[in-house]
Amino acid sequence: MLRTTLAGLRAYRLRLLLTSLAITLGVGFIAGTFVLTDTVRAGFSQRVTAEADKVGVAVLPKGERSSLPVRLLERVRAVPGVLDAQGLVRGKAPLLGKDGRAVGDLATTAISIVPGPLDRATIVSGTGPGSDDRTAVLDKNTARTHGFRVGDTITVLDSGRREHRFRLVGLLDPGVDQELAYTGALGFTTATAQRMTGEKGFHEIDVAGADPARLKQAVAAVAGPGVEVLTGEELAADLASRAGVQMEALTVALLMFGLVAMLVAALVIYNTFNILVAQRTRELALLRCIGATRGQVFGSILIESVVVGLVSAVLGLLAGYGLGAVTLRVLTALEAPLPTDAPVTLSAPAIVAGLTIGLLVTVGAALLPARTATHVAPIAALRTQAEQRTFRAGLLRVLSAALFLLAGLGTAAVGALVMPPGQQVSLVVVMGGGVLTFLGVLIIGPVLVKPLSALVGWIPRKLFGVPGRLAVDNAGRNPRRAATTTVALTIGVTLMTLISVVTASTRVTVADKLDEQFPIDYLLVTQERDASIPRSVGESLRGRPELTSVVQIRDTRAGVGGHRVEVGTFSGPISPDVTAGAMGDLGPGQVAIAAPTAQRLGVRAGDTVAVRTKAAGTVSLEVVALFGGESPLPALTVAEPEFDRYFGAVPDSRVLINAADGVPADRARGVVDAAVAGHPTIKVSSSTEVRGQFDETLDMMLLIITGLLGLAILISLLGIANTLSLSVHERTRESALLRALGLTGAQLRRMLSVEALVLGLIGALVGVALGGVFGWAAIRAMLDGAVFSAPLGQIALFVALSGLAGVLAAVLPARRAARASIVESLTTG
Repeated sequence: MLRTTLAGLRAYRLRLLLTSLAITLGVGFIAGTFVLTDTVRAGFSQRVTAEADKVGVAVLPKGERSSLPVRLLERVRAVPGVLDAQGLVRGKAPLLGKDGRAVGDLATTAISIVPGPLDRATIVSGTGPGSDDRTAVLDKNTARTHGFRVGDTITVLDSGRREHRFRLVGLLDPGVDQELAYTGALGFTTATAQRMTGEKGFHEIDVAGADPARLKQAVAAVAGPGVEVLTGEELAADLASRAGVQMEALTVALLMFGLVAMLVAALVIYNTFNILVAQRTRELALLRCIGATRGQVFGSILIESVVVGLVSAVLGLLAGYGLGAVTLRVLTALEAPLPTDAPVTLSAPAIVAGLTIGLLVTVGAALLPARTATHVAPIAALRTQAEQRTFRAGLLRVLSAALFLLAGLGTAAVGALVMPPGQQVSLVVVMGGGVLTFLGVLIIGPVLVKPLSALVGWIPRKLFGVPGRLAVDNAGRNPRRAATTTVALTIGVTLMTLISVVTASTRVTVADKLDEQFPIDYLLVTQERDASIPRSVGESLRGRPELTSVVQIRDTRAGVGGHRVEVGTFSGPISPDVTAGAMGDLGPGQVAIAAPTAQRLGVRAGDTVAVRTKAAGTVSLEVVALFGGESPLPALTVAEPEFDRYFGAVPDSRVLINAADGVPADRARGVVDAAVAGHPTIKVSSSTEVRGQFDETLDMMLLIITGLLGLAILISLLGIANTLSLSVHERTRESALLRALGLTGAQLRRMLSVEALVLGLIGALVGVALGGVFGWAAIRAMLDGAVFSAPLGQIALFVALSGLAGVLAAVLPARRAARASIVESLTTG
């Protein structure tokens, strides 16, 4: 029986090729994910180890403590066994670009680069600052983005916003420090870093010495409580752990797409083995006639699936290694902020995962067809043709599908309409409803094929004459097979439509919220988002004829009922959405509170709150109004004169500006830019820019997700091609008879192409329906006040591409059918 099975594998190798390719692609994606993440993680570890190897012991602040006192460094240096100890400084020091404005949305981070063996900075070009207080180094990414080169003079602001000029002597690699990679990094000598940042203490103290374990105990005894003392190995583990969190999230996200691809591949495999069993009815019956038991027939099908699974998984591992290596080369060429210089390896977990998943998916998908094979009666060997089974929709199938559909749609409705939006559990409930609904569609799919093929095929039936009518009839002839074929494509189109709906709805919802929260043309904030905008800036803008309104908002933190909350005021025309009480002109002893803050403090309109102020002590304020939390006003808003009396002359934290009607945008922007020209850390944002940046982010996410889901679409198209190829072989005599009755080779090719078109459109339409419904549910669960938007153009493109892809998948099977000899085909038994 084993020899017979292996001989069958050789005989049907071409038929199993596309099945093998489906598994190869799925396993390749999963293996490539492991190769990519393992290599990047190894790169992180190499860098962390290289840095931490220089450190015997590291002293770090613990808990809420933000820095280490300078005197602690002297005490550590006096510990026996300490060869060297250096304090590391870290703080904000805005770098000015060549246009005189501070670069980046956040201030550049300044760090100290220490001399000697404890120097952990990686200089990739030039040299370090050494002991020269007039030199600096800059991270390579910021230098490239803003056009700085070694030898240039750069301008940096100190903590008092005074300008200092330095000669750029080198470029550094921020390594695994994600904060430095995001904000950019400037390296100075320790003294210069302290002067520029205004930091009075150290961010970390690194110690060099032998016997780290004993040195750790000695340093900990001197450092006392409130600090954390780690050996170099422990520091490396801590840094690697923090750097690895993002990699774990990336791995999980990529593996999710890989599992979707494997699910689609499983459906392709199931359909392939189902068709092969149907085509081999006489062969299996003959084996039963000469003594093969049901168990042996079942085992022969499983052996075939094991061989296909193993071969495909091995090929998938090789493809995954290549995919991972190519991706790393692309990341290196794009200078992505990831360590891609570690050797590319296929780790043991990746090999085990790839082989296991490939084998389990293949064998699992072949179980039902193998079970079906055991029901072939020996008498079937006497028939000249395989029996065509007529599909009947039983009551059990209809009831089961209805139960799953009702449960799925009901669960999704609860997550979208009943549960509070914006919580992760709501989205999980919607996803659970989606899974139940999909199972219901999978069960009822064969019932839907005939009416859907008639609907989708109405136009092709009219356009393509006899080949079109034959194609539409063929598409609905075997509903179970057609449903299984199209469901693979349905998964991909469902996910694509869902993502498109969520993206479009998010875009519209956020635009509406921006109109509510950002009902202005320009916003002025500092890099630190703090209250440091001079009041003179807003006052100088208030009288300009190009502008219609200027609102100055200032705030600070104060204690209220055991909470630290934002207390502030405003100057200028603004009308918040009042939900309780009446705001009007706030008077002495009155306060308006944002509704979410009022709920947290447990107060309502008419109550009083005690606020601890800086200049007036504790004051009792009457709550005269509650306003919506979307307002730009401070959480506790008081009158302008009262705020000055409570907290002194606090600068503005935000300035909201509207241009006058009819004023060109560039002219209004020029007025605003001129007002902040002397204040390089003040950032000017416009509603158009904010929307543009958000749209770019969404478009990039959509592009990435579409690319990742493209693998599932490709595998589903392989399934259509495989099904058509096997179906063509199964219908050899039928095709020959049609040719004998006058159907030309071109008409036969057209018939098979239209049949594939109909199958592709059926899968696409079901996917669009599911994606639209669950896209709506998902956006309702994700965002409060979500606005539904369906990108009809994109959805129509998905449907058109699905139909076109189906036609392309039919090219080779149709060509092979048209070239077959009529006489030889008619003699096929």
